[in-house]
Amino acid sequence: MDLLIFLPLIIIMGAFMYFASRRQRKAMQATIDLHESLNVGDRVHTTSGLQATITAITDDTVDLEIAPGVVTTWMKLAIRDRIEPEVPEALEASDAESSATEITDSDADRLTKD
Repeated sequence: MDLLIFLPLIIIMGAFMYFASRRQRKAMQATIDLHESLNVGDRVHTTSGLQATITAITDDTVDLEIAPGVVTTWMKLAIRDRIEPEVPEALEASDAESSATEITDSDADRLTKD
């Protein structure tokens, strides 16, 4: 009888633990996928906030060029994420212009009539 009093609490705690472990498992899998997809030449962030370029990769380590001619060796687990190349502003502006809709003569007539 005393167990029935604690049953809702046990169910709630079990559900919380299940969803927390599931979220952690997904994050770990995303990190593993990132480490497996790294290539020489990729720009990356380390867990300590350093930005660098990968110059060599082994099973457990990566060589990172942190400045021209300065290469350091890091554990692969220290790579937090890949830095995606930025799109130049000139390309963004031309894409915005090309996606703008053209006003036809009938639209112009309708806009000028009140």
